[in-house]
Amino acid sequence: MAEKKIRVLLGTRKGAYVAESDLKRRTWKVLPVSNAGREVYHVVADPRHPGHLYAAVNDWMFGPMVHRSEDGGKHWKEIGTPLMPSSKERNPQMNLDGGEVQRPKHAITNLWHVEPGHPDQPNTLFLGADPHKLFRSDDLGRSWEPVSSINEHPTKKDWAPGAGGPCMHTILIDPRDARRMYVGMSAAGTFRTDDGGETWRAANRGVETPFLPTRFPEVGQCVHHVVLDAEDPTTAYRQDHGGMYVSHDGMESWKRIGKFFDDDFGFAVASARTLPGRAFFIPLEGRSRVTAQGGLQVFEWNDPKKKWRALMSPKAFPGHYGVHREGMATDGLAPAGIYVGTTTGQLIVSADAGKSWRQVPFQFPGIHSVQVANPPL
Repeated sequence: MAEKKIRVLLGTRKGAYVAESDLKRRTWKVLPVSNAGREVYHVVADPRHPGHLYAAVNDWMFGPMVHRSEDGGKHWKEIGTPLMPSSKERNPQMNLDGGEVQRPKHAITNLWHVEPGHPDQPNTLFLGADPHKLFRSDDLGRSWEPVSSINEHPTKKDWAPGAGGPCMHTILIDPRDARRMYVGMSAAGTFRTDDGGETWRAANRGVETPFLPTRFPEVGQCVHHVVLDAEDPTTAYRQDHGGMYVSHDGMESWKRIGKFFDDDFGFAVASARTLPGRAFFIPLEGRSRVTAQGGLQVFEWNDPKKKWRALMSPKAFPGHYGVHREGMATDGLAPAGIYVGTTTGQLIVSADAGKSWRQVPFQFPGIHSVQVANPPL
């Protein structure tokens, strides 16, 4: 029998958390933290293996690592990590007393995103990393191989780091075609493969780069996050440094939809399985990276109607909030649940597709990512 629980998975500045609720999503229980004190950029459930969760963990001393739980987040263990550093490589730093300490030098700066493979590939995982790297595992994370076709793409000379570093933060697999994938990198843009990663091509036509001399280059866009539509995976929604966009042709081209706002800068975008044709965005002020209009706001884009709708008044949660690129998620229930995690540690939930909102009564560390393990877990 399927479990009658919803689990929200949080990667934070000080560990990984799992928040549980029944399907009404009104009362919440927070499980004990894992990887306490470590930066966890992403936590995700593997729907192919019920109960399996993965976490992209980054430790200031010991470097990046991948952890897995096989019991829904109660217990975790470290598994394989790509490009482990040589014990001979050292990076001297100063301690608080002015003396030199030895910190390991790592081939990877941070791990950003773990993506379970297509249902037809039950042992495959993908991993996005800084600097601009994609890795693949075909043994559930025991070993990893770099995907050289994208890591050493011919356009790489025109890639640059975003403010968060040269990170590969978005990995999307077409649910209808295991050979079609998309990745997003800051500041390089989005790329598409139709042959399982053998070859890749840039997929940024129509996306503006206001920070470069060329307004619409082939690559160099600072994409912040991308999601596929729940019903039609050829439709994608995109939040960039340079605006909000939609694509209706598998990212072959993009159309800007965010000019409705005074500033359509932001990081987060999400879509809901039970609300096809709609996407949710959280606009921020591009200069300060916090919410505008005096409070947190979530907006819904209705793609068939080409209309925007505010789902939250800024008076509901007044103040200046930050929301990271994976700081918003949805569940697969009807009505859809929407979950927003802030950089100041609030988890704010709507259980009715945005009609009403309430805060989970728990103060988390700053939240990097929010994902949902849809029932059954």
